[in-house]
Amino acid sequence: MNPIMSAHSSQIDISDLTFSYSGQGARILDIRHLSIETGERVAFIGATGTGKTTLLRLIDGRLLGWAGMVEVLGRTLSPRRAAPRSWNANIGFVFQEYALIERSTVYENVRNGRLGRTHPALSLFGIFNDRDETAITEAINDVGLADLADQRVDQLSGGQRQRVAVARCLSQEPSILIADEPVSSLDPTSAEKVLDLLRACAVARGATLLISSHQPKLVAKYVDRIIGLKQGMVAFDTAADAVTAEELGSLYGWHVTQPAA
Repeated sequence: MNPIMSAHSSQIDISDLTFSYSGQGARILDIRHLSIETGERVAFIGATGTGKTTLLRLIDGRLLGWAGMVEVLGRTLSPRRAAPRSWNANIGFVFQEYALIERSTVYENVRNGRLGRTHPALSLFGIFNDRDETAITEAINDVGLADLADQRVDQLSGGQRQRVAVARCLSQEPSILIADEPVSSLDPTSAEKVLDLLRACAVARGATLLISSHQPKLVAKYVDRIIGLKQGMVAFDTAADAVTAEELGSLYGWHVTQPAA
């Protein structure tokens, strides 16, 4: 068993969490309790500025200065120092704007996902072992880019670039896969392909999947649970197919017209 894993099935436990940016009084996060089980597929939705990205950064171990209790993968996180590199390798992060090295190849970008699994001195000289090479190749194959492995990223479409970002994340062999607004810049067809890919890869690996999105109706097809955030608080937490129009209207300030009697 991985030594960082706890005996219970919850991979993420958050209690009495508060966070405000320095010099600002308003709380960005104010969560009494949140628990996510191993293998769950969860979407965080809400308007801009409701804390979705901040919460994902917290779970990823990169956010500092918060108060409360946060346990991820059996480790109690500290609000004063970032999680160690070795632990952080267990969490993969897919960014909204890809965060790729544009002039490098698909293979080279995906290989960067192994840096947290490789000794820093070896990775500095580009030395990777057989396990690394296998993980890189499998990740590229899983996202359907084997024929483009030697292609430079700046020659790819937006959908292909996001698949490279997913492959880089998968090459880490993470226990938790986080995607922050992964399809906001993609056309509808590419967006559905990327979300389907994220879900399929999470299921195949038994990984927990966390997605933030501004598109609740779209993302609901690819997750099992939706958590609505409003002013940094959990407005609702329900099954993806049970979210009501009234809940979405309250979350986004939409006017919901009631059907005639």
